[in-house]
Amino acid sequence: MPLFLDPLKHHGHLNSVHITIACVGSRKLSPRDDIGVGWQTFAPNLTIHGFDADADACDAANQDLAQRQVPWREVHWPVALTDQVGESTLYVTQHPMCSSLFPPNEAFLGRFARLPELVNLDFTVEIETTTLDEFCRQEQIAGIDFLQMDVQGAELKVLEGARSALPTVLGIQTEVAFSPLYADQPLFADVDRYLRQRQFGFFNFEFRGSPGVRRRSPVQSKSRGGQLLWADAIYLRELTFSEQATPETLNRLFKLACIADALDFTDYAIDLLVSLTLKSDRNYADSILEGLAQVPDLVNHGLAKLPVVQHIQEQLSDEAASRLR
Repeated sequence: MPLFLDPLKHHGHLNSVHITIACVGSRKLSPRDDIGVGWQTFAPNLTIHGFDADADACDAANQDLAQRQVPWREVHWPVALTDQVGESTLYVTQHPMCSSLFPPNEAFLGRFARLPELVNLDFTVEIETTTLDEFCRQEQIAGIDFLQMDVQGAELKVLEGARSALPTVLGIQTEVAFSPLYADQPLFADVDRYLRQRQFGFFNFEFRGSPGVRRRSPVQSKSRGGQLLWADAIYLRELTFSEQATPETLNRLFKLACIADALDFTDYAIDLLVSLTLKSDRNYADSILEGLAQVPDLVNHGLAKLPVVQHIQEQLSDEAASRLR
């Protein structure tokens, strides 16, 4: 749960911050796929662009958003993003959610329970593709702050089609594979290498679904459920504070702190907020204290005893400082 976003918004610090999110592979299969839920604190200064090759899924998502009248801008585009503008073959699988620009690796999939029924090929179709760079150019989008991808092995292709957009991106959540579910698909190591070369740091995995269990086995270990085949990997931009930081850099550092908090990387968020408070003309001390005050163990220990609070004590308002006495 984010600690600092609500206090930051209460003190007006989010008024001048606009977050733009690109979600590539935005088909909604359940309420947990609602992108805006985790980012709604930024509303109304929040724009979400969803992309999916399935026009019907995009229509359904847009109709749902219109009916709910969400307080942010969110549009789902029936567009397939990859590394080139042109045409590509879409390999439509037994369950449409597993469709990919790469053909299913059926020989490998056949060794696991339940996977062939989802990922084996149903039919192919030729589709038009474009790049995130070209989309941003056509729609006059100045930058993307957070990029989310789930395109069944084509994530690296999306990144390669975002060479101009990627420098503006501060955070990425992308599905990665550890074994070739699709023929010739890039694996985690390929995506990880590409992002590390562009100053992104790997932060954590988010695991979804169950591990792959071999079809022939009548038993399954309780301690090791099976082979880990895929997960979501989360990356954040590695930015450091400089005494010569420009206002634009300070804005990016603050956005990065907010994104880190939204993703529950509380330690990174507070590190950035404290650096900004101590080393620039930005003062987030009251918001930091209010965020920490939401943690009962810290309150019981005594907020005033925390080294981080002692570091920002001089930046606290009189009202906030009085709560420590």
